[in-house]
Amino acid sequence: MGTILTVLLAGIMVVVLPYAPRFAAGAMLYAVVEELIPEMSVGKHSNVGTILFADGFTLMMTLDVALGA
Repeated sequence: MGTILTVLLAGIMVVVLPYAPRFAAGAMLYAVVEELIPEMSVGKHSNVGTILFADGFTLMMTLDVALGA
C-alpha cells in the first residue's frame, strides 16, 4: 500500500518540483524580514515594511534580469 502511494506521489512531485524551491525561498525571505529584522515589525502598521521589502526585492530582481547581469 505504501509503495503504491509513493509511486503516485512521485508522479505529482515531478510536476511540483520546479516550483517548490521558489516557494521555500519566498517563505525564508518572509521569515527573515518578519523575525530577524525587528524594526520592520514594530508599530501599528507592521506589514508596510514587509510589503515594501518584497516590492524592492522584486524590482531589484526584475532589473537584474532585464539588464542581463
